Amino acid sequence: MIKHIAFTMYTVKDMPRARKFYESDLGLKVTNNFRDEWVEYHLDNGCFAITTMVPQIGAGASIAFEVEDVDKVIERLKKGKVTVKREPFSSPVCRMAVVLDTEGNAVTLHTKTR
Repeated sequence: MIKHIAFTMYTVKDMPRARKFYESDLGLKVTNNFRDEWVEYHLDNGCFAITTMVPQIGAGASIAFEVEDVDKVIERLKKGKVTVKREPFSSPVCRMAVVLDTEGNAVTLHTKTR
């Protein structure tokens, strides 16, 4: 089911403030920017993203796993009574959904669309 880690992300409340920190203070270079709602920084060993597109999940990071078909996976997980925090939705480059693990941690499931 899981192919690989798609990205690690932080949800942010104030995108300009967050971008200043990651770009000016930490020196990360933007590799993709989708309407200033989803900003990606690709590094040698993965992708880090900051976003205002999903509800504030809480303190800390969230992991996203790449799956073959997010809609099919969510359908199967619902049958198993897994809590779906955010139903599948489309972004300019993917479909994703958010589920909760047994400890209440958010896990994003991600399928590239282009």
